[in-house]
Amino acid sequence: MTQSTNDSMILSRKLADELFAKVLRYSRADETEAAISGSSYALTRFANNTIHQNVAEEDLNLSVRVAHGQRTARASTNRLDDDSIRAACEAAFELASLQPSDPELLPMAGPQTYGAVSRYDSETVALSPKTRAEMVGKVIERSRKDHLTAAGIFSSGATASAIYNSRGLGAYHEESVSEFSVTMLGESSSGWAKKTGPCWQALEIEALADRAARKALESREPREVPPGKYTVILEPSAVMDLLGFLLLDFGGLSVHEKRSCLTGRVKQKVFGDNVRIYDDVHHPSQSGPPFDGEGVPRQRVTLVENGVVANLVYSRQTARKMDASPTGHGFPLPNEYGEAPLNLVMEGGPHSREDLIRSTPQGLLVTRLWYIREVDPYRKILTGMTRDGTFWIENGEVKYGVKNFRFNQSIIDMLGQLDMLGQPERAAGEESIEMVVPPLKVRDFNFSSLTKF
Repeated sequence: MTQSTNDSMILSRKLADELFAKVLRYSRADETEAAISGSSYALTRFANNTIHQNVAEEDLNLSVRVAHGQRTARASTNRLDDDSIRAACEAAFELASLQPSDPELLPMAGPQTYGAVSRYDSETVALSPKTRAEMVGKVIERSRKDHLTAAGIFSSGATASAIYNSRGLGAYHEESVSEFSVTMLGESSSGWAKKTGPCWQALEIEALADRAARKALESREPREVPPGKYTVILEPSAVMDLLGFLLLDFGGLSVHEKRSCLTGRVKQKVFGDNVRIYDDVHHPSQSGPPFDGEGVPRQRVTLVENGVVANLVYSRQTARKMDASPTGHGFPLPNEYGEAPLNLVMEGGPHSREDLIRSTPQGLLVTRLWYIREVDPYRKILTGMTRDGTFWIENGEVKYGVKNFRFNQSIIDMLGQLDMLGQPERAAGEESIEMVVPPLKVRDFNFSSLTKF
């Protein structure tokens, strides 16, 4: 990773300091907080084997939260002239005066110390439309080689965020971002691959295109397999999109208010012995700032240890309510959600995806899932569909593509039925935030019906 010159960022540390100084000058509240975010983002979109869109945008936002007595409120603006900043401060103050008094409102956090994270690559930030177009051109070439049709996006840019308050807190983070997603379409099949990260060269775009193309080719003329309970190998993208529905359940406030499927189950064995999950913003394959929505340092928290729900995550206010210590997982105040782990890591095993397949006499391989919805929040039953590469496995080999399924499956039960875990990797999907998760071999995964394609 290379470091930024900082002043080249749309939101440099210097600019963030200057904006907060103005906020302090104009605010007349007892306490004042400023959350400042900036992004510079460019995207190349392609479909039908043709680039059809190239866009770029820059954005700066200022969100002012004030506390006046035991009342708090927030106002935001993306106009950063002096008059607009003054107006945002006044709007927040006036809104706070209209709020009911909150006896649980805490004073804002004071100065904090953060662990360093390095997630800035200057080449990714400066990536040109020409380079993105050249890479997309190689993907389209790969598609045409096998008479497929490619569609997807390639984006790059940078984000920065800062949180300051009148009690002396000052937090700043910058990182580069990139994403490549491709779907390869055949007459009767499709394949998909996606990857994100702070360094665009680590996306391995040509390898992703080849993976998507092979999935489309190998699933041509899909056969029909009856719905039922099968051993299934879920690739990391599918695992990630399922686990995303558990994030809020690990929040202390969710458990306290009995909204969580883990209510009454903390310190109890809920999942299989081989399930170990933690949250760690400092993991090398994770992303995001090392502080939460109040500027509190994010701590590494073990959530599940050998199937036991070991810990929850807490914001400052929830921690006081539940006689716990804050873990740096709160959202910006005011909010009704409390907190959630946003840097999930699920430990795996030494096995490769191929090992999982070779160990399976009969079963299914699932590339990814989509249109996932929650059916029962307490049993954590989800429904959704497979997509872009679903295959039949027999005698340890992928034999042919099959028509997609709808599933109805409890994720709690699923995490108690893991026969094998593969090597963890940073995964990207469409239904949740990125995580570090392994491919999973699950027994008795419930597919309830077929789809037409």
